[in-house]
Amino acid sequence: MNKHLFRNSVREQFDGTKRVAAYFRVSTSKQQDHAASIPSQRKITAGFCDQNNYVIVEEFVEAKTATDDRRPVLQEMIDRACAPDHPFDAIVFYAFNRFFRNVAEMELTIRKLRRHGVDVVSVTQPTGDDPSQILVRQIIGAFDEHTSREISKNTTRTMRESAKQGFWNGSRPPLGYKIVEAERRGQKIKKKLNMDPVDAETVRLIFKLYLDADGTGGPLGVKETTKWLNGHGYRTRRGATFGVGPVHKILTNPCYSTGQWPYGVRNSRDGKKYDPSSVIYIPVPVLIDQSDFDRVQAKLAQNNPRTTPPRVVNGPSLLTGIAVCASCGAGMTRTGTVNRAAVLLLFMRRM
Repeated sequence: MNKHLFRNSVREQFDGTKRVAAYFRVSTSKQQDHAASIPSQRKITAGFCDQNNYVIVEEFVEAKTATDDRRPVLQEMIDRACAPDHPFDAIVFYAFNRFFRNVAEMELTIRKLRRHGVDVVSVTQPTGDDPSQILVRQIIGAFDEHTSREISKNTTRTMRESAKQGFWNGSRPPLGYKIVEAERRGQKIKKKLNMDPVDAETVRLIFKLYLDADGTGGPLGVKETTKWLNGHGYRTRRGATFGVGPVHKILTNPCYSTGQWPYGVRNSRDGKKYDPSSVIYIPVPVLIDQSDFDRVQAKLAQNNPRTTPPRVVNGPSLLTGIAVCASCGAGMTRTGTVNRAAVLLLFMRRM
């Protein structure tokens, strides 16, 4: 028997055919770009469906890890499968490790689908309701989960070692830097961050506008700096206009002054922070003087309404929000009146 063709039972329609959705997955965008996996999965799956009288009515392709169910294409497919119009009778995929590498999530998903009359079919592995087949499926799932965790552990160790050696591991660099080839080790290209002359000047300009101004007026705030950049034709690396959030992020990024980029701060899956002692710092070119960076942080803190009440920063009286009644502790506000001599008298009263 062809190793790719297991006879799996799916409920037949009145004409003897079964409507199926085909699910194809690759683990990374790199795999997807090289098309090393999807064409092979599609070819073998198509042959399997032809021999088993299955009709593929819809295809779903995804480039995500299979260790959990946080995959938008997978979720879309499951939602479609469970829809009232019952668009297909089964979901077909190349192997269980294309579908899930988490046994618990896999079993829960299979149960949910079968409650809605949708079977789950692996092209290369036996699937069915027989107790022995269920046991085999769970053993395969457990092995796939273990393999996935080992691969993840080894990958993490390799990437951390690369970071310790000062190499960049592939994420998008901050504005002002570009990724360059540092050396080759066999087929592997090791990369580092260098200064991007054009974007680095944009970063320096943002700090200058916020601290000193553009030569026509006083220092600008974050919003005014953003408006100035967009009004003068400055754009992000993607060609989009700047937003207040990204500009604020640039002004608060310490790597511009320290020359150190922190690697391994958060878990990429759940966003949780790692122990600070485990963070690795990758050297990058310094773009901003430390004294200027510190001045920016002080100004941001002073203008932050969460740390300094707006009335203290922008109000007509510096005592507003600070002065309190000595008797009851209530806040004081400024008020005033004009006497008969047309003299303005200002005084504080309880709010």
